[in-house]
Amino acid sequence: MASFHVIAGASETLEHTRIRKIGVSDLFDALKRGVDDFMVKPSHIVFLCLIYPLVGVVLAVWTSGNNTLPLLFPLVSGFALIGPFAALGLYEISRRREAGLDASWSHAFEVRNSPALPAIAAVGIMLLAIFVAWLLTAQIFYQQVFGPAPPESLPSFISEIFATGRGWTLIIVGHAIGFVFAAVVLCTTVVAFPLLLDRDVGAYEAIHTSVRVVLANPIVMAVWGLIVAVALIIGSLPVFAGLAVVLPILGHATWHVYRKVVESPASTRPAD
Repeated sequence: MASFHVIAGASETLEHTRIRKIGVSDLFDALKRGVDDFMVKPSHIVFLCLIYPLVGVVLAVWTSGNNTLPLLFPLVSGFALIGPFAALGLYEISRRREAGLDASWSHAFEVRNSPALPAIAAVGIMLLAIFVAWLLTAQIFYQQVFGPAPPESLPSFISEIFATGRGWTLIIVGHAIGFVFAAVVLCTTVVAFPLLLDRDVGAYEAIHTSVRVVLANPIVMAVWGLIVAVALIIGSLPVFAGLAVVLPILGHATWHVYRKVVESPASTRPAD
């Protein structure tokens, strides 16, 4: 049954997607193409992504209480872990524009009609699980360093973080732990969602292809991860507002990275 094409995809057999080796120049070309996609009708893309800076502000306000204050950074930084799933609409718009179809913002929701929707949901659930694991790990590590007592206030919390040895331990080791989670997401989903939108290959093959892409292009994919991280940091200033531009560009660019690194004899996704 089509609705249960999760692991193996529509063919009910595990496929083997062919991949290419690419260079760093291909990444910058993908970014250029991402900017081009964004500039076609930026209003609908910004509209689609306004939820990101808004959620960032809400998270900042919600965690302003002393008990949840230590979760502020893990929540904001960890939100990027589910970014590949949240950018599905952007991949769809780039796909439609590439195919010469109408790319108005309403078509971003055409993802719901994808035959690979169950597989997409499965990979999305995996990302959600990684996000929750990151929050739990960050909370446990904070308590190991600072103890179970909540910070007395925001100023004292900031002072503890930046003016004490255990604060710098939290920063350095915490970033190292976060890097591991980010690397797992990059390795397993760098092309997973664009591939599933383009071809119903199943969740396993989508994840497996992403891992193979990273293994075949380790330096290039490391550079791509660095580009994404730096762009997200820049976009978070001030008050996450820049994410309304940075996120759609990265989303579109991810589609073009997929096109460059994954061989596609012919898209099996109907043109609509």
